[in-house]
Amino acid sequence: MKALQQIYLTRFFFLLLGGVVLLFVFAFFASWMLFVAATAFFGLIGAALFDGFFIFMDKNPLNIERKVENLLNLGDSNSVKLSVTNLVNHPLKVELYDTFPVQVQDRKTVFVTSVEAHSTVDFSYAFTPKQRGEYLFGSFFVLLSSPLFLVKRKLILPAEQKVQVFPSILQMKKMELQVFHQQTQTRGLKKVRRIGHNNEFEQIKNYVQGDDLRSVNWKATSKRSELMVNQYQEERSQSIYTVIDKSRNMQSEFEGMTLLDYAINSGLVFSNIALKKGDKAGLITFSDKTGTQLSADRSTGHLRRILQALYNQQTHFRESSFELLYESIRQTVKTRSLLMLYTNFESEYAMRRALPTLKRINKRHVLVVVFFQNNPLEEMAYKPAKSIEEIYESAVAERLILRKSTIAKELIQNGIQTILTRPEDLSVTTINKYLELKAKGVI
Repeated sequence: MKALQQIYLTRFFFLLLGGVVLLFVFAFFASWMLFVAATAFFGLIGAALFDGFFIFMDKNPLNIERKVENLLNLGDSNSVKLSVTNLVNHPLKVELYDTFPVQVQDRKTVFVTSVEAHSTVDFSYAFTPKQRGEYLFGSFFVLLSSPLFLVKRKLILPAEQKVQVFPSILQMKKMELQVFHQQTQTRGLKKVRRIGHNNEFEQIKNYVQGDDLRSVNWKATSKRSELMVNQYQEERSQSIYTVIDKSRNMQSEFEGMTLLDYAINSGLVFSNIALKKGDKAGLITFSDKTGTQLSADRSTGHLRRILQALYNQQTHFRESSFELLYESIRQTVKTRSLLMLYTNFESEYAMRRALPTLKRINKRHVLVVVFFQNNPLEEMAYKPAKSIEEIYESAVAERLILRKSTIAKELIQNGIQTILTRPEDLSVTTINKYLELKAKGVI
């Protein structure tokens, strides 16, 4: 019995001794780890302080410049350039946020780069304004990262800049180039053959591709031994008016732009072509009230007056009064003129209510009614149907599309020139119609 007790006491002694040894070993390693952790902690604090001093020691570490035109084009891609210049003696890691105008609705775009000492990095982006008016760019928000990426510095650099979005001058210049370039065949613009030769003779010139072969002067050709043609001067100084409906019917949106803005862009293009053709251009706008009235003119600076007037147009969100339009035209337009009327009819009832007034206007002038196809309805009507519900939707869409065609046919049957067009094709179709009417001698 005493031997067994001695064995248990011996085991207990060794266990106690082992526990004491383990305790000392754990204490040793714990103190060493604590020392390492404390060293690492204070080292990290020191590195962060050094990093922070490094990134905050310069009051103005960089300069940012925004380059954007003061006048932007409605519905076109406009470029904005940003130049970031490092003003200090070490590289900078830059995260740049530009404050876009409210109309752009972009708060996520960030430009990230490393800028070497005393060097410049350029960024560029493009945006397409969908509304006319004043756009305000705000300050730059910048995050600078330190060399060890332990600290970030926030900078706010004031850079407020106001720009104005006008009806598209770019589209106007592009269409002018297409109309007056003899070889153009782009984007649906048609070369319209002139009917007859009742215009004033101007000169005999060498034949170039595109001239009417019926104008060949055979006597001059035989004398010169090369093909010569008679050139006739178009009848000029005719009055051409852009008439724009500003009612709520023109507030439908396609690809972010209202029909009113499409009409305004097209009106500027149309007026410019008319002036370049030697005609006089004017502008009339209306809704439930009389709007802008610019008499047809071709004097220097008149296109700028039209541009400014189009820029200032705003809707009243009310029904249009065609009777008021008739009285306005009767008082303003004294001679027979071409009236390009931009409006929108969604039902036969709306068209028939305006039809008597349109016929009265058409008796005194050459009236062209321009209204719009509904692009989303066309997409809905012709996409493959995968369910009963989509079949019904497609049938309804086709019926609404047919209604637009019926409206156009009824206007034509009543002797009114009519254009039913997609919004994106508006300028091309109106210019083609204008050139066609001039070629036929209708105006």
